[in-house]
Amino acid sequence: LQIIWHKQRWQRQIWLTILLTCLLAAILISLSSGSYHIGLSDWWHGLSETQQQVIWQLRLPRTLLAIAVGGGLALCGAVLQILLHNPVAEPGLIGISSGASLLAVVVIFVGHQSGIMIPAWGISVSAFMGALLVTLLLLRLSQRGQIGGSRLLLLGVAIGIASNALTTWLLYFSDDQALREIMFWMMGSLAYGQTQPAWWWVPYLAVMGWLLMRREALSLLQLGDAQAQLMGLDLQRLRWQLVLAVCLLSGLAVAMAGSIGFIGLLIPHLMRLLGRGSAHFVLSASLLAGASTLLLADLLSRNILPSGELPVGILTATLGAPLLIYLLVRRHA
Repeated sequence: LQIIWHKQRWQRQIWLTILLTCLLAAILISLSSGSYHIGLSDWWHGLSETQQQVIWQLRLPRTLLAIAVGGGLALCGAVLQILLHNPVAEPGLIGISSGASLLAVVVIFVGHQSGIMIPAWGISVSAFMGALLVTLLLLRLSQRGQIGGSRLLLLGVAIGIASNALTTWLLYFSDDQALREIMFWMMGSLAYGQTQPAWWWVPYLAVMGWLLMRREALSLLQLGDAQAQLMGLDLQRLRWQLVLAVCLLSGLAVAMAGSIGFIGLLIPHLMRLLGRGSAHFVLSASLLAGASTLLLADLLSRNILPSGELPVGILTATLGAPLLIYLLVRRHA
């Protein structure tokens, strides 16, 4: 058994090294590719002043945002899948993304109806407040008694359905310009995040670090609620700490980049298959793989059209949905 354990640990270390290498390669490609191409020889012999301006002012902020949002969403999905004992759980499933989108859509709709120009950071703040309101609502509704993973999931689904219904009403009564802006934001884009204030990063990175430090507790949760309590884990307190952290992190991600689907669902699912369920591996691997995936999706969204860019959420959904269906069908075949 000890030999098998060491072999599995060695395999996980290899996978983490591969994922880290892929992330570094994706960063280099993201910084080099675009309408103004920067070749490997330019990196080797030194960048010109114009190339440095393109990288520092345009591409590096967007690359860092893709890493943060992709890694954060995947980390949230990994935590929820362990916490709820559900292999297809993600932040959108408990209503966080829907609540954030609803309040952002309300602000855009009201701004167009009243003739007020809403800046990008104003929409982002509204989205975060929407996610925070959904979090508080979940906490409030569950205070009437102890809440389990299944009840939390059902509450989130119900809130998500209600938020989507209200969003649909607003879309129906929006004018053409507001409709285009709403749809572009709901499909997800990293272009919004480049205009955000720097202080967004402080709570985002703090919550990511806190979740990574809960790896031991999440490993105990994998054994089951009863076994985790026998091991001395305060299950009720930990559950709400994790839910609150996931809600804050996913709310900030939606606020900075709009609704981006399948990163938080598919990436942890794949990493769990690679690491055979190890919470330590799944959390770290999901962070690396989520960052690389969103970086590559953003790269495609910026270069797939000769002029303009596609919303990155379209690509993640288009590529992620068939892959997830294939994995689920193959697993149960």
